[in-house]
Amino acid sequence: MDNPVINAILTRRSIRKFQNQPLEGQVLDAVLEAGTWAPTGRGAQSPVIIAVQNPEDRRAVQELNCQARGGSGDPYYGAPAILLVLADPSVHTCVEDGACVLDTMMLAAHALGAAACWIHGEHEMFQLPEGKALLKKWGLPENLRGVGSLAIGYAEGPAPEPRPRKEGYVLRV
Repeated sequence: MDNPVINAILTRRSIRKFQNQPLEGQVLDAVLEAGTWAPTGRGAQSPVIIAVQNPEDRRAVQELNCQARGGSGDPYYGAPAILLVLADPSVHTCVEDGACVLDTMMLAAHALGAAACWIHGEHEMFQLPEGKALLKKWGLPENLRGVGSLAIGYAEGPAPEPRPRKEGYVLRV
């Protein structure tokens, strides 16, 4: 079936090496807007998307992720932007809502010629005092629950080949 949405789903890959160039403003704007149109439970729109581009905040987020996960280096693979997704924990579907936002933004980025990789650690990051301090700095409630983030930019090199789909992935009953 030749369909641009299906094609985007079938050809999107997680990218872990980015060019050292910022995303064009209208590409980033379109990705962010797409995220706001992701489905959310009961239409509650519980997620908040934080686009981190300035070097100081990017470095703080990078260090916070390393602290929360016990790693080192750049868990965002040098991407010029980090899209954090947090959600209102009082909404029962906040994690699922945030996952839909992240997936929608990854597909939008791919469809627009950009690349992304889902990064974990935000749940732990924003439970730490330093994470709560960042939320306060950004004027956000300190009780938001981290769901995930995207490292986003333009790919450095070709996308990896897809892995074959596993046996038994789909069961029709």
